[in-house]
Amino acid sequence: MRQAGVGHTVQRRVFGTRKLGCYLEAQQAVVDSIEEVAADLLGFCTDILSASGEQATTYLLIGTERGFCGDFNHALPRRLESMLQAHPPNHARLITAGHELHVLLEDDERVAARIEGTSEAEEVTAVLNPLVNELSKLHEAHGPGSVQCLYHGADDMVLQELLPPFKNLRHAPPQFAHPPELNQPPGDFLLELTGHYLVAALHRILYTSLMAENHHRIAHLDGAVRHLDNEAAELTRRCNALRQEEIVEEIKVIPLSAASLGSEAGKWDH
Repeated sequence: MRQAGVGHTVQRRVFGTRKLGCYLEAQQAVVDSIEEVAADLLGFCTDILSASGEQATTYLLIGTERGFCGDFNHALPRRLESMLQAHPPNHARLITAGHELHVLLEDDERVAARIEGTSEAEEVTAVLNPLVNELSKLHEAHGPGSVQCLYHGADDMVLQELLPPFKNLRHAPPQFAHPPELNQPPGDFLLELTGHYLVAALHRILYTSLMAENHHRIAHLDGAVRHLDNEAAELTRRCNALRQEEIVEEIKVIPLSAASLGSEAGKWDH
């Protein structure tokens, strides 16, 4: 029964990972398309990017809503502290996503907002809306700043700068001979494009993190099953050893009982 239940859970996780792979591929295509549009615009209008100055940094940490996934959540604050020690920011605020991560950072005064996490691909959009709202609130309260997202990727944790966007395109050469034709000022267009980019990038990040979580949970379940199987085998071995000792003791008692019976029989013959 135990193995059947765990097997069903693993099978469900594998199916969920395949579904996430399809979602992730589609979302990556959206992000790539937005970056292509931004590159086309900035190739001719680089001056509309705001200059990078001393900015407060908000770190968005993507954890898990549920446990039993190994070191997934503990690794995030460890990596963050390592980065902050190497490059101390002027001021760091944290936004955490996922109940298990909230518990780990419950007493951390740097946490400005705690967002409910996601357990299934269908829940990503519901998590995304409050996340964007919290980022908007911080922007209104503290002004523009840098937003860095720390999350689990396919092989390792990833730190991605979400805001300000398109910094890597600042010095990109034009891809076309003529600038794009716009129906609004380039600055307004870039601002609107930034909103689309933020939503698309967060979608991709949440799908990526959820896929990594599935892999961690499958590996953790597999390890737990192997551990239980080893424990069961060890208990069986110890039971067999104890039973053998009991059998040996019983065998030793048989000759003594026979001798005792023979002695009693001799008394009666006399």
